[in-house]
Amino acid sequence: MNRERAETLLTQVGGWHIGDDGKSIQRRFQFKGFYRTMSFINAMAWIANTEGHHPDFSAGYNFCEVTYTTHDIDGLSENDFICAAKINALLED
Repeated sequence: MNRERAETLLTQVGGWHIGDDGKSIQRRFQFKGFYRTMSFINAMAWIANTEGHHPDFSAGYNFCEVTYTTHDIDGLSENDFICAAKINALLED
């Protein structure tokens, strides 16, 4: 996927940005405490398993940083953006 297409799809997944490598999208999520962080991670894991597309992530007491890329093509695919949208939906009211 070229950068122009990635930037177009990025407008549909608020809070995410294209990684410095141009081959990934990333977002940092903030939470009020460890329990909420872990609840988010568990919900994200369910989405990842359902979609068959797993992000890289790191987490701490009150945050989770998520990175999506498609390793098979060494870059971005539409599935990265679909999964990002589903993760965003976890936090919508």
